[in-house]
Amino acid sequence: MSVRRGLAGLAGAGCGALAQLALVVVVTRACPAGEAGAFFTVTALVLMVAGVAKLDAGNGLIYFVARARAARRPGISGYVRAALLPPTVVAAGAAAVLWPRLGPLAAVLPVIVAADVLLAATRGFGTIRPTVLLDGMLTPLCQLAAVGVAALAGASPAGLALAWAAPYAPMLVLAAAGVRGRAPRGPYVPGTARELWRHTAPRSVAGAVQAVFQRVDIVIVALLAGPAPAAVYTAATRFKVVGQLAGQGLAQAVQPGLVRALAAGERERAGELYQAATVWLVVLTWPVWLAYAALAPWALRIFGPAYASAAPVALVLAGTMMVATACGMVDVVLTAAGHTGASLANLLVAVACTVLLDLALIPSHGALGAVAGWSGGVIVKNLLPLWQLHHRYGLHPFGRHTLAALRVRGWAAA
Repeated sequence: MSVRRGLAGLAGAGCGALAQLALVVVVTRACPAGEAGAFFTVTALVLMVAGVAKLDAGNGLIYFVARARAARRPGISGYVRAALLPPTVVAAGAAAVLWPRLGPLAAVLPVIVAADVLLAATRGFGTIRPTVLLDGMLTPLCQLAAVGVAALAGASPAGLALAWAAPYAPMLVLAAAGVRGRAPRGPYVPGTARELWRHTAPRSVAGAVQAVFQRVDIVIVALLAGPAPAAVYTAATRFKVVGQLAGQGLAQAVQPGLVRALAAGERERAGELYQAATVWLVVLTWPVWLAYAALAPWALRIFGPAYASAAPVALVLAGTMMVATACGMVDVVLTAAGHTGASLANLLVAVACTVLLDLALIPSHGALGAVAGWSGGVIVKNLLPLWQLHHRYGLHPFGRHTLAALRVRGWAAA
């Protein structure tokens, strides 16, 4: 069952990634670079703020809903309400602050946040289907269709952004219906909110930093270089979501075994899993990045003839992702070993590195400076935990288990 859930999650992620890529193609083909960059900037800002406002409530809710179901404890609906209220309030406050700059688009912030928390609740009940169907397939495809229609109608960047935001409303309604069917409203159990947020609050910081790290570069490019370079940068780096799918699938498969091995002090077994996952990550992704680097001048033309000039951005992206995959799933291993504080510190250093490099390089180099800043952050995010794993556990991404993982017997495990 867990394998099927993992495959279903990958299918949803794959559909969403392809829809996002198609959305970028539609926008870059329909709009001048400046207007496309304005659209990408406001949507990146909305998703970044929503990621911060979520306070990582979804992961905490999954934990408590699953635990309450296993123990047949009452009050699951109380956990849902406790997890839903603070992030929604924070998102509403952010919407009020951003309304003068974003206009009606800011109203989508609490909708995105509430839908994410409710979908997390359904995963706590042991089903991934609502997340795959709503977040992975229905919403991205509806966004693609809505933005495509708006682009054909000649809508402005603000109109395109509103079309992009519209599908989040039905996602919220359907997610709420899915939760209501599984957790009918019941009496509130005292202490529920305190218990949930005592567990979740420390993780909120890491979730917020991760949300900033994912999209802050697009916003900085728009602020320092203008919307046109932001469009070029977004288009040239959009392919990274395709290469990241293999890492996501391997992480879902390997993480439980790493947790068990490190908890039991089985460093040899942990090293075997780490090295097997790393070599398969390299085997699955390096051909993608090498092909992208070689074909970038032609591949980027799908966004429009003007975007072929972003080939140097694609080269830096491909090289950085090859270095990152060669390090393996270092952060997954580090958190599996229980070093969540070190993981957060590494992420903060990576964000700081990205921002400082962006501020230094974007004004003079535009999109190329932005990808250099992002590259610096990614390398720091991987090399720091790599050194920590070597120092604390003697773990390496490559070693005597590497070739064994590629043999026929290792295929099934991979």
